[in-house]
Amino acid sequence: MRVKGRIWLVLWLVFVLVILAWVIRRDTAGYMIASQLDSLRTRRSVLVGHRIDLRQRVNRARSRVVLIPRAESLGLRQSADSEIVILPAPKPERR
Repeated sequence: MRVKGRIWLVLWLVFVLVILAWVIRRDTAGYMIASQLDSLRTRRSVLVGHRIDLRQRVNRARSRVVLIPRAESLGLRQSADSEIVILPAPKPERR
């Protein structure tokens, strides 16, 4: 049985259409993933900026400029050098 020219043409056209549909589907998926990646990068940069702001606030709150007035407002005072006792840490026992 011999396949005629029209059938070959139809088969090639179907083949080309399937390939084109596959390429379009792949490109569409790529665009969707790229847009998700872009939104994640934007969100990450916002979160990094927020983390930097929080670290600066923590460092500012830990500074002596902030802590000493707060402690004095609670009735605490700064200890003198003679009041500080350094306790040596016990050495771990070897077995």
